[in-house]
Amino acid sequence: MKKVILIFFILLNFQVFSQDRDSLYQNAFTKLTEMLEGKREINFKKAVFTVENAYLLGELDTIRFNKQINFLKNLAIRINQQAKLDYQGSDKETVSKYASIFSVLKDSIPLINQKNELFVHTPFTYDFEDVFGHTHWNNMLVSKLLETHNGNCHSLPYLYKILAEELGVTAHLALSPNHIYIKHRSEKNGWYNTELTSGIFPIDAWLMASGYIHLDAIVNGVFMKALTEKESIALCLVDLAQGYQKNELYDIDFVIKCADKAMEYFPNYVNAMIVKTEAKGKKIEDYLFTHNADFTSVNKFPTTRKLLLEIQSELTIIHELGYRQMPEDMYLNWLTSLKEEKNKYANKKINTFTKPN
Repeated sequence: MKKVILIFFILLNFQVFSQDRDSLYQNAFTKLTEMLEGKREINFKKAVFTVENAYLLGELDTIRFNKQINFLKNLAIRINQQAKLDYQGSDKETVSKYASIFSVLKDSIPLINQKNELFVHTPFTYDFEDVFGHTHWNNMLVSKLLETHNGNCHSLPYLYKILAEELGVTAHLALSPNHIYIKHRSEKNGWYNTELTSGIFPIDAWLMASGYIHLDAIVNGVFMKALTEKESIALCLVDLAQGYQKNELYDIDFVIKCADKAMEYFPNYVNAMIVKTEAKGKKIEDYLFTHNADFTSVNKFPTTRKLLLEIQSELTIIHELGYRQMPEDMYLNWLTSLKEEKNKYANKKINTFTKPN
């Protein structure tokens, strides 16, 4: 009898815990949706907070997060006040802020603390271990980047955009296969790319050199486009869905709901489409399993046949948009090429920032 009671309480606690986790994610979805619908001010930092707090099950230390962001913001302000920028244009103040953010993220900066002790602010580097978060989804988080100064092409541009927002300027996220970077536009140089993985400003030819950016993907706004503020929030919605799955929560309809909402505001967001098709594939698996059937029976059931036809249609759309899947090992080689051949791919007109003394 005691064993039965113990099992009952274990199951009850697990159910309550699952409901708490689901509630966190539902609340996060609501906040992001309200930003998109104009019911709440769009704030990229708060959107990232919301997503990461849901993944961390409500345990994100937002006070510490804000303190770390404020430190970097104030450091950027100090650099901006002391540094010299070889740039002449009516937008020099804005471009100087971009340069100061870049310096905060990529330079070693000597500082004096309140005890009059010298220490060095170390640059944020690219972590080539588990760059897609397959082993640990924490590796995708800005909060992890702030603690370790090691990040990837997800957390680094997100942090850059957050700091730009804190300084009152706009930073556009942009996509390429498996990758996120920053696009800016200046009066003197037009549109240019800021790459946080290697710390240079690559020309578009480097992006094209991967061989996985089809012209149709550029024309259709899949890749190499400066994203709007709402499109950036759409990225956060897909992050929310992926973190939900990594937390082993199993409401597939929630994942699909996140992807659908993201595509309302970023219709050609391929990652949202892929997340949705994969979720529908999981629905097929679950249905067949509950009916003691394998995939050879997929067309025998109206439910699974309908889902399969939807997936096939959606994959066709993804292909027609110009998306081509880039193998992960090739992606890492492509990233490395930028560092090894930076003289070939660097936009030398942009890299003119002079460090402060």
